[in-house]
Amino acid sequence: MASEKMGGGLRTSYQRFPKVHIREMTDDYLKFELRDTDASIANALRRVMIAEVPTIAIDLVEIEINSSVLNDEFISHRLGLIPLTSDDAMSMRFSRDCDACDGDGQCEFCSVEFFLSVRCDSDQTLDVTTADLQSTNPRVCPVNVTIASAMSSDREGCESSEQKGILIVKLHRGQELRLRAIARKGIGKDHAKWSPAATVAFMYEPQIHINEELMETLTLEEKQAWVESSPTKVFVIDPNTQQVEVNDPEAYTYEDEVLKKAEAMGKPGLIEIFPKENSFIFTVESTGAIKASQMLLNAINVLKQKLDDIRCSHDDASDMNELTSHLGIQSI
Repeated sequence: MASEKMGGGLRTSYQRFPKVHIREMTDDYLKFELRDTDASIANALRRVMIAEVPTIAIDLVEIEINSSVLNDEFISHRLGLIPLTSDDAMSMRFSRDCDACDGDGQCEFCSVEFFLSVRCDSDQTLDVTTADLQSTNPRVCPVNVTIASAMSSDREGCESSEQKGILIVKLHRGQELRLRAIARKGIGKDHAKWSPAATVAFMYEPQIHINEELMETLTLEEKQAWVESSPTKVFVIDPNTQQVEVNDPEAYTYEDEVLKKAEAMGKPGLIEIFPKENSFIFTVESTGAIKASQMLLNAINVLKQKLDDIRCSHDDASDMNELTSHLGIQSI
């Protein structure tokens, strides 16, 4: 927090410069630290990742033939929940804002078409999976399905469990499923099928301080009992020095069991644990629609855009107030 002199007075500035440090990253998992900010920004980032980062999901299904055991609505619901690769979602248009089509799904700017046509002609049960969905856009296909298989109707090349994709329905001899589906851009706030996040959670980074003088008054057995009172392996006893050390501070879940144990042993103040108010540890898991790292970057861009909209609306309101003041009009 800083103060700036403006027009003879002081204006308090709450401007901060948050920092992100990546700890662990894979395509579907991300663990990072967010520092030098407060809980409002951390929670805003979490909510945006869950509900406002756009992805692509099936939104309309036209079923031509369905003789399976599942009704049309059930299959449509299952299709809608299939995560689709959504690397291009940020550049696509929302169908409600697209002026290049009439919503029939045949628009390169706001939608992607999928086709599925499968019939079982053998006595063996046939699994209809996302590998059977044929996409008109090679960059938008079900997760865990290769682009080649998504663009082809050949089932022979999908033998591995990963290439077989997500099960949609099972067909017996004589049963058939034929449909057309339209995928559109959306956000999780409108429907959960558009959320790219499987899990987004954050915790305050704990700061742990052991009172060494009090700890020395405990016997080895008492130290062991105190260490074991923690449900998670936060503390360990060094086998050489017999000293209690902090093994993994982030394993602490703020359950206060070690504090209660210290009081029960007649040693209040043995340990102090408090959260760092400006440091947060995030854990992010993606559905596979976009990479976890890209989810974070997209969320930051969405959050920046929302803040820009607020600033612009504030500037417009200020300009209107100046205009009405100049014209001598009183606002009601």
